[in-house]
Amino acid sequence: MRDGPLMIRDIIRYNWQNPEFAFLSACHTTVGDEKSPDESIHLAAAMQFSGFRSVIGSMWSVDDKVAQEVVSTFYDNLVDDSGKLNCTRAAVALHKAVKKLRRKNVPLEQQIVFVHIGV
Repeated sequence: MRDGPLMIRDIIRYNWQNPEFAFLSACHTTVGDEKSPDESIHLAAAMQFSGFRSVIGSMWSVDDKVAQEVVSTFYDNLVDDSGKLNCTRAAVALHKAVKKLRRKNVPLEQQIVFVHIGV
């Protein structure tokens, strides 16, 4: 981060105002840190415990082009009929983005890197 590391304790302590959705496109955001084995939650879980209704994170490294494709398709499908982002559509939007990767014959380990937590 620009002003220092982003710590889970900072996320949990922050006074979020009605947090709806977080897309953590950095690698390994749903995995604990090997250097801190006593840490019981990962970044995506911290976001959810902080009140975010819906969080998407990654389980391992993802190719930049694949991530760009997933994010682009995901947000195209997150928009509802009124033109607004609707976090209740996150699971379906992620599913549609992954389906698009399958049609392009992207390797399986790159198709299943993202996980949805929440509503």
